[in-house]
Amino acid sequence: MLHIFDFAREMNLLAVTVRMVSAVICGGLVGIEREFKRRPAGFRTHILICLGASVTILTNLYLYQVMHLYTDISRMGAQAIAGIGFIGAGTIIVTKRKRVKGLTTAAGLWTMSAVGLVCGAGYLELAYFSTAMVLLAELLLSKFEYRFVRKVEDVNLYVEYRRSACIEQILAALRRQKIKLNDLEITRINEGDDHRYCAVLQVQTSKEKLDGALFKELNAIEDITNIEEL
Repeated sequence: MLHIFDFAREMNLLAVTVRMVSAVICGGLVGIEREFKRRPAGFRTHILICLGASVTILTNLYLYQVMHLYTDISRMGAQAIAGIGFIGAGTIIVTKRKRVKGLTTAAGLWTMSAVGLVCGAGYLELAYFSTAMVLLAELLLSKFEYRFVRKVEDVNLYVEYRRSACIEQILAALRRQKIKLNDLEITRINEGDDHRYCAVLQVQTSKEKLDGALFKELNAIEDITNIEEL
């Protein structure tokens, strides 16, 4: 450990102030990055999470070191780590494309609560290093992921068509686009003397291919009357 931070490991006003300010700095740095990306939990949320965790462990240390109440000094910190789950869950949503969003923000909140505990314990070297690693993951590794990892997702398509044989043309279009079909449900709709067909297809493809080549090719099929993404 770095000896320049030894003063912050004591239990006095200066040390407590430095620990809490460190929690605000660490939480604020990560929160600013989330704020720029318009995520549900931003600048103030990350600061409060990190600061709250720091206060929790500081209280536990105060009871042990100053009040000499010999209890488990890790108990309150453990409860803080477990309790952050309800806030993290609030950042996770499921979109209309059946995609889960907010997991990175939720994981960041959980990590920053741990960083707050580290700040409160006075291990400032680990706190600053952990914050730098979180920022590295969210700023640089996210760009690497978006650039080099091809985004493939499950999409549900609703297609209405006039003739039953049209489904063969739809499946042929999927094969030409090299799109994987995971599931298919076909229903016949009767409206008096008129009848038509509808199909729900679960396919695995990227958003770019779905909105571009696939929709263009399906719209070119004469018997298809409606295409929607569920």
